[in-house]
Amino acid sequence: MAFPKPFRLLAGFCLVLCFFLLFQSFRSPPHISDKLDNAHKADTKDPNFELTGEPDGILWRADEYAADNPNSPRINATLLALVRNRELKGMVQAMQDLERTWNHKFNYPWTFFNDVPFTEHFKKKTQEQTKAKCNYEIIPKEHWDVPSWINTALMDESISMLTEQGTQYADQLPYHKMCRWNSGMFYKHPALANTRYYWRVEPNVHFFCDVDYDIFRYMEDHNKTYGFTINLYDDPISIPTLWPETEKFLAAHPEYLHENNAMDWVIDSERRPVHNKKANGYSTCHFWSNFEIADMRVWRSRAYEDYFNHLDRAGGFFYERWGDAPVHSIALGLFEDKSKIHWYVYG
Repeated sequence: MAFPKPFRLLAGFCLVLCFFLLFQSFRSPPHISDKLDNAHKADTKDPNFELTGEPDGILWRADEYAADNPNSPRINATLLALVRNRELKGMVQAMQDLERTWNHKFNYPWTFFNDVPFTEHFKKKTQEQTKAKCNYEIIPKEHWDVPSWINTALMDESISMLTEQGTQYADQLPYHKMCRWNSGMFYKHPALANTRYYWRVEPNVHFFCDVDYDIFRYMEDHNKTYGFTINLYDDPISIPTLWPETEKFLAAHPEYLHENNAMDWVIDSERRPVHNKKANGYSTCHFWSNFEIADMRVWRSRAYEDYFNHLDRAGGFFYERWGDAPVHSIALGLFEDKSKIHWYVYG
């Protein structure tokens, strides 16, 4: 019995499809690894593709670092966080990560800052995350408020323009205050007067790698003044006059430029030429300050204090959206010995 023509066509199509699927099942898979290998070859000088371990030299291990040991090898350092009461959940998560991977071995104290008093609930929950001492500090109004020389009408107009341009956080005045405080005020707080090193910890950050040596001791023993994990490019719209103001400062204080500076990195125009142009000569590449480990003597130096005061008077923290990351990065690139800047990379 002959089948109707539509059925014969359908049967033929199914037969062809079966042969095609059978062929595909025996075919070698695409060589995705070849593409990855080629990508790696194109970036053979990028340390991100290399396995890394602990730095060379003598490292202090977690012996005698008990929280209640007054004679422990701990040095003059703290874990530092600027955090609001409502950010408790994110702060607890960050603390749990850092305590699990590092601080439960070394028990360095935590110092929390806020522009309003911390709640008892915040204090209780954060102290529960660590055996180390927790300190809770209020930022003085003169360190946090908009300074008297800022033209508030101009500030409001500038913030409105930045917001229209899509600049992130431009419409949040507390963010401007935070950037100024992190740039040039935090290390002046009386609670840190006798503290040399800090490790900045933000709410909601994650720490995945176990670290088995005292990082602060490493900074001191190897004469490192600043540690970072990643470089990013800033939004040039947020900092158009930061580099021009820096050039004015350098013209007035050429003596502050370190002989082993990183000027080429600061003004690089090859990797992101559009960024450099919009930022009027600054590459916008900066150390991501949500993670930074630093010796506060850098910020307390005459060079940095004069630099920050110059920027502060220029008003860019409020008329624009200068962040503490580019301010710190430019200062380090110009005034510090670049050999003292350390890249903390684990893998």
